[in-house]
Amino acid sequence: MEVPDFFFNDAGRLRSLWRLAVFTVAYLVALTALFLATDFGLAFFLSPETHKRLLIESNWAFVFQSLIFFLPAALVGWGCARVLEDLPWRALGWALHGGWARDLLKGLLVGAASVSVAAALGAAFGGVRFSAPAQLDALATARAFISSGLIFMLGAAAEEMTFRGYALQTAMRSWPLLLALVPTSAFFALVHLDNPNVAPGFTVANTVLAGALLAVAYWRTRSLWFPLGVHWGWNWAQGTLLGSPVSGITQITRAPLVRFADNGPAWIGGGAYGIEGGAACTLALLISAVFIWRTRLVSATPEMRQYTDGENPNPSREPVTIRGNWG
Repeated sequence: MEVPDFFFNDAGRLRSLWRLAVFTVAYLVALTALFLATDFGLAFFLSPETHKRLLIESNWAFVFQSLIFFLPAALVGWGCARVLEDLPWRALGWALHGGWARDLLKGLLVGAASVSVAAALGAAFGGVRFSAPAQLDALATARAFISSGLIFMLGAAAEEMTFRGYALQTAMRSWPLLLALVPTSAFFALVHLDNPNVAPGFTVANTVLAGALLAVAYWRTRSLWFPLGVHWGWNWAQGTLLGSPVSGITQITRAPLVRFADNGPAWIGGGAYGIEGGAACTLALLISAVFIWRTRLVSATPEMRQYTDGENPNPSREPVTIRGNWG
């Protein structure tokens, strides 16, 4: 009996586990280098007060953080796709393929609707309460809507490229979806553990579930536009429309449309972490995942399927035989 090659598949390429490991190490090295270069560069050119305000105390900190996460994930993902699997940039699902704008818009609506279901369940079970502000400042709310929309979009883009980009995609090419989404969803939850007001239990479980839901959203379209929309719409509606902390963070939307209040117990409504921290959100995430899995609103184009199905994607191109290059 022939023993399967532990490192290479039948197409002569590294197997998914090793490709995932290469991406992870290269991404962490690039991320650390870019973060240190940005931090030292800003510290050199700016005063300590301005440096602290930009990177810690203002909303600009979220912009810089998102860009620092996005750029290495995009560049390292593209490099791994090209060198390890002979795939073009389009394979990462970020190109303007046919229907990308519709997928983004549908994702926005699905994400906003999903978090609204969580809020409604939390209110129905008495865990949270929503109320209109005593005096609505329309201009402040409009400004918060626009600025938070940009910040939440950049944050969602960074996390989608990092967790539903090359890492998930290369695992999917040889593993079943329900297995491939496990490591990326677990790491997605791990990076949120430093957020304010994180509590064990539902907070962590819901973040893992959210990662799984977004992985399913990618799988349905083999493109990042739909999961970007779901992620963006969820956070935007949660913070700006519903007034809830977003993964424990409150400073992005200081003038929401309605006011969020935790009625307790926290295991239902999420407490200080916001809607995402309670059982109401768990139920909403499960409902949304089933909906995205079954809906006919979105589907993958033949081109994107070609780039993502099987261990030998993009078969119209000659494969790169890495084994020969290593001697």
